[in-house]
Amino acid sequence: MANEQRRFGLGVVGAGMAAKPHALALNALRDRIDVRGVWRRDRAALDAFCAQYDFSVAQSYEALLADPDIDAVLILTPPNAREELVAAAAAAGKHVLMEKPVERTTGAALRIVETCERADVTLGIIFQHRFRAASMALAEKVRGGAFGPLRAVHLVLPWWRPQAGYYDKPGRGTLAQDGGGVLITQAIHALDLMLSLTGPVKAVTALAATTGLHQMETEDLVAGGLEFANGAVGGLIATTANFPGGAESLTLNFAGASAVLTGGTLTVHWHDGRVETEGEQSASGGGADPMAFPFDWHMAQIAEFADAVTFERQPVSTGRTALEVHRLIDALIWSGREGRRVDV
Repeated sequence: MANEQRRFGLGVVGAGMAAKPHALALNALRDRIDVRGVWRRDRAALDAFCAQYDFSVAQSYEALLADPDIDAVLILTPPNAREELVAAAAAAGKHVLMEKPVERTTGAALRIVETCERADVTLGIIFQHRFRAASMALAEKVRGGAFGPLRAVHLVLPWWRPQAGYYDKPGRGTLAQDGGGVLITQAIHALDLMLSLTGPVKAVTALAATTGLHQMETEDLVAGGLEFANGAVGGLIATTANFPGGAESLTLNFAGASAVLTGGTLTVHWHDGRVETEGEQSASGGGADPMAFPFDWHMAQIAEFADAVTFERQPVSTGRTALEVHRLIDALIWSGREGRRVDV
């Protein structure tokens, strides 16, 4: 258990593309987080990463797990490398904060969640869109019942990823490495945020396809109808085939108002004519550069996870909450394949 009188000890595993916002966030949190070491199999890339961000190089994953001052490990590897890493961390009594998705399949994700539960270690999953100021403001209003019952939901993710430089890289958009296409790799953030605000989806009817703009194993466009457990209905379209890419938008239509999250901005249109705006416009990685977004959201989530471990509570985003979005993605893909309505 972390000691409240010292910095939270963290080991980092993985130092690829997804590591940049985490590294920037951890440097900004140096007064609270002690990065005890970073490990990656590619030693040259590891040395360069640690030199760039002023982190210590770990000699092995085993060395990180043996460090008594490490409270948790931050796992940033591709999803096909997760199960063994999590099992070893759990066996060593280390808490785990991990990039989305939990794993490539829901079955593997469930095994990871159960491994951590059996070992009584906390498992957090990075869904930084929940930690935008506008998202948190909307969540507070929804919890307070300010808008009345939810009636309809619209989610649009009009992103772009180029073939050259993105999908041409080995493993990108494959089942073996990523576990799927636009849903599990890109739209999973927006879907998780949606579920955190709307509650569960009970059934879907979807189309999933690969457009002629990409040559890849998995889907780059999904459109679907959503039936929510609370009686609301809605629809989504998620794609990486919308050049040059734009900000995702989530619209929640309540009995008394409509709330629209676009990028980092919340706009509330009340039925009595009032309009309220919160947050600020920011990039979200919807274009050719998938890392073109601020690191503030990662910083907030890492700090929240450390606090959760320290004060022995569950973090906002857990392995169990992540399973809900995994199951929704499964249902959308299955509905697209079968051409029929599928229960979640």
